[in-house]
Amino acid sequence: MSAKPFNDNFLKACRGEEHNHVPVWYMRQAGRYQPEYRKIREKYSLFEITHRPEVCAEVTMLPIQQLDVDAAILFADIMTPMPALGIDVEIKSSIGPVIANPITSKADVEKLGTLDPDTDVPYILDTIKLLREQLHVPLIGFAGAPFTLASYLLEGGPSRNYYKTKAFMHSQPEAWHLLMDKLGEMTITYLKAQIKAGAQAIQVFDSWVGALNAQDYQTFVAPVMNKIFAALKDENAPKIMFGVGAGHLLTEWNRLPLDVIGLDWRTSIQSARKQGVTCTVQGNLDPGLLLADWAQIEQKTKEILDQGMENPNFIFNLGHGVYPQVQVETLQRLTAFIHEYSARK
Repeated sequence: MSAKPFNDNFLKACRGEEHNHVPVWYMRQAGRYQPEYRKIREKYSLFEITHRPEVCAEVTMLPIQQLDVDAAILFADIMTPMPALGIDVEIKSSIGPVIANPITSKADVEKLGTLDPDTDVPYILDTIKLLREQLHVPLIGFAGAPFTLASYLLEGGPSRNYYKTKAFMHSQPEAWHLLMDKLGEMTITYLKAQIKAGAQAIQVFDSWVGALNAQDYQTFVAPVMNKIFAALKDENAPKIMFGVGAGHLLTEWNRLPLDVIGLDWRTSIQSARKQGVTCTVQGNLDPGLLLADWAQIEQKTKEILDQGMENPNFIFNLGHGVYPQVQVETLQRLTAFIHEYSARK
């Protein structure tokens, strides 16, 4: 075990318990902005890193050592469990997940397999166990939500407008709900296995669900999200929900048995509170601001901290992931500022 005392500020903030300072971690806090990560990527692809527990743990640990953040998030991709279901996926640099066999029919959905974590993703579970021996901060496990996973499976890759996804949803509702059920079961199985292996919190990324209006969300997505979080309700790990451009869905998310709701930069913390969000809020500095001068970063960070600290249930994060162009020193300075400023209050 690490010689450092365990820092549980993040877990306490998730649960609304008293803690020393506002905890902070960053989505995509391990990645291409780090010279050390870029060097590792010269040797291994993303999938190869995740298949090697020692390397994956090293990458996950990098931001803990460099930035002094209050939580680690497992280094993996939301598509990591997809091959087990029979999906041929490749993570292409500067593009994202590309699917060789996109889903077009109910027959394609029926062919999808199931996930056996011990057999299909043992390297993920081994990485979690290894990290728990090394970390002095909590480890966050994660999974992609069914809608976001489905968008890749139907579009064949990243999309700007999700027209294939929306067309399939409305024209083949029976096939859509079957797809949601299969992906929902996979998500439950995957997250329970991560928690069993040692993940101390879990985040569900529904990154692209903001593309739906509230009515379509209620009809086509809410049932599976209710099912997932109901199945995880008794697990001893705080549960976090995050999506991009999803401020109009906060009322829906607020009905779920969540511990934390993550906000992107479009929705202020005050706005979320006014919409009835009483659980812990996580967010939400615009990651683009990390490329601005420090004076602008500090000013916006203060505004977010002042809003967040009106309620003790607050975790600082970005409104989405760190960009590759960001300097390590900027995140080091930001983390130190968040800790110092919130400890003074």
